[in-house]
Amino acid sequence: MSPTLGGLSETKPATPEVQEIVDKVKPQFESRVNKTCEIFKAISYRTQVVAGTNYFIKVQDSDDNYVHLRVFQGLPAENDCPSLVSFQTGKTRDDPLTYF
Repeated sequence: MSPTLGGLSETKPATPEVQEIVDKVKPQFESRVNKTCEIFKAISYRTQVVAGTNYFIKVQDSDDNYVHLRVFQGLPAENDCPSLVSFQTGKTRDDPLTYF
């Protein structure tokens, strides 16, 4: 079932494609928080269809710390690199992914 336009999809386990997006935005995240992350592993994600796709991704950034990333990926025809829109730090593995 595809998400309705503007609504968030259900939370799904991260896929290799989502990990690839996380890998691409990792330098943007590290420069904004001014630290280097040894671990940056996508755990789960939700999507929102807009003029492109917003990805809300739970990422493990250390042994017991998690961050939530909001990443915008333009339409394939635009061939945009994913862009880190915003993030939330200090999350746990059990915190739900919500719109932010």
